[in-house]
Amino acid sequence: MATAEKLCVIGDGGMGTICAIMLAENGHDVVLWSAFADQARQVAADRENKCFLPGAKLPDGVRVTSDDAKAFAGVSLAISAVPAQFIRGVWGRLAGRCPADLPICSVAKGIENHTLLRPTEVLADCLGGPGRALAALSGPSIAPELARRLPATVVVAATRPDLAARVQALISRPYFRVYTNPDLPGVEIAGATKNVIAIAAGVLDGMKAGDNAKAALVSRGLSEITRLGMAMEAQAETFAGIAGIGDLVTTCISPVGRNRCLGEAIGRGMSVGEALAAAHGVVEGVATTASVMELARRHGVAMPITSAIYDVLFNNVAPGDAIDGLMARPLKAE
Repeated sequence: MATAEKLCVIGDGGMGTICAIMLAENGHDVVLWSAFADQARQVAADRENKCFLPGAKLPDGVRVTSDDAKAFAGVSLAISAVPAQFIRGVWGRLAGRCPADLPICSVAKGIENHTLLRPTEVLADCLGGPGRALAALSGPSIAPELARRLPATVVVAATRPDLAARVQALISRPYFRVYTNPDLPGVEIAGATKNVIAIAAGVLDGMKAGDNAKAALVSRGLSEITRLGMAMEAQAETFAGIAGIGDLVTTCISPVGRNRCLGEAIGRGMSVGEALAAAHGVVEGVATTASVMELARRHGVAMPITSAIYDVLFNNVAPGDAIDGLMARPLKAE
């Protein structure tokens, strides 16, 4: 266990809350920052985030605030638990309060629209360039399961190897095993793209398309996200590991995963707008689908499953027609 430190978690969603809990369990003094004063007061009073992680009590070592200055007072490392499309807005607000030498570890899984930047790249852009030490923690880590102390393994990659090792030591728990990984781009690309495939998995579930179809989806989905990752100078091994196939499988089968659940609602007949309105919290994979399609075009990578989900989400293509289109593609070698 690492020596006790004062740390902050920026973002009070499910993942941010469980990160704060695990850090406090390891003896650290943790500030959990919310962008919303009412939410911060409620979580502080209840000692529980009833909105995003009900039933998980906050240890005494977690203090909750919406005060920007208090979030960073005396801290030695920050966890950024802000959804990918909101990182720029939140950290733009906090930039003047964030110490210039503060290391930051992102747990977001997405690609920013328009800029096509990964979460750590957005942080660097918001906070003064590439000199800051940045890390990404990713892998199969569904927050409600972690709150129940069910075993999970993840990876952490960083711009500096010593930061990856430091995050590993700070947050590892008996039920939360953290490996280091040298491939920061690959870890973040894998975490983002698997959400797109998870929407497709949910569509299949909603249509009751069967296990054969889902097995094909997972295997062919892994193939196309690996192609994109390699075109973006990531390492193929990353996609065969915890951040890749590990996270992909969990996201495609979990009954509580937001991306799979959104896809299931669409597969059952809801419109995309209705499914989004019914979702609890941010569904990262929707915005990421648009970003991934643009990356695929930019790098000349064929991503037929992603393209089909893009058509369902943004071009009003019926899920059944999208599946028929995938099955009717010209025959070829695997």
